[in-house]
Amino acid sequence: MSIPALTDDGLRFVADSHLATLSTMGPSGGIHVVAVGFTLVDGVVRIITSDGSQKVRNIERDPRATVAQLSGPQWLSIAGSGVIERDADAVAHAVKLYAGRYRQPRPNPRRVVIQITPEKALGSAGLWR
Repeated sequence: MSIPALTDDGLRFVADSHLATLSTMGPSGGIHVVAVGFTLVDGVVRIITSDGSQKVRNIERDPRATVAQLSGPQWLSIAGSGVIERDADAVAHAVKLYAGRYRQPRPNPRRVVIQITPEKALGSAGLWR
């Protein structure tokens, strides 16, 4: 399933330096929510993090994930299926994207990428076509 295309306002919204939340399914079945930075490029949500973190373990157990961003009256939510990418080139690409949106992250030899393939998108009027 593909999500609608972003409008120009939507593209700006996901390019500006806003933090978001990542929601995954915790080990006891509850929802685990953490603050993250993310990128949405070429139809893929990418979140850099440390291998072994709770969010990584959650995705490996249950791939359901939702990233949500809010700034004033504008908001969006992208839900889909996540995988953990450990390939060095994929991690370097995600770091480059993250640095372009936020800032250069600190070195982290345990860095991995959570990649979410969007299946459903919601948001404020004017962000999606």
